[in-house]
Amino acid sequence: MNSIDLFVKNWASKQVMSPIASADILTLESKLTATLPESYKYLLLHYGLVHSPNVLTKICDLGVDISEVQDFLSLEDVYSLSKLYEMTGMPKGHILFASDCKGNMFCFKLSDCQSQKKDLPVYFFNHNLGTVTQVADTFSAWLDRFNTL
Repeated sequence: MNSIDLFVKNWASKQVMSPIASADILTLESKLTATLPESYKYLLLHYGLVHSPNVLTKICDLGVDISEVQDFLSLEDVYSLSKLYEMTGMPKGHILFASDCKGNMFCFKLSDCQSQKKDLPVYFFNHNLGTVTQVADTFSAWLDRFNTL
């Protein structure tokens, strides 16, 4: 999981991160009736919730046209915000896992999470437009976009 380790090394803030217990991840998967990708679970199990405020600064400095990630959601927020965003206009069938600094969200498709997979595509929910678009073929590839900045 090189891309994940490198992302944390390059972008995680200096605040202390606490790995999340596998039992807590299993509880979330049960509530979602879905299996989260192994790559995302690796991040949670080894590092916990990553806060990466410097990604935005770097993207602005370079003038790169990609949406920045700022915070990975707590497991409680993964579940509750996925439901809340659906009630406020996000197309149904997505599992939110991270946000940018403007209220937009990164997510997995619920239908992709119906079977156990190592890695899954990442989608971006633009709350102003109410659209969901694929931004990377896999979670690892999505993180690699930031690693190459």
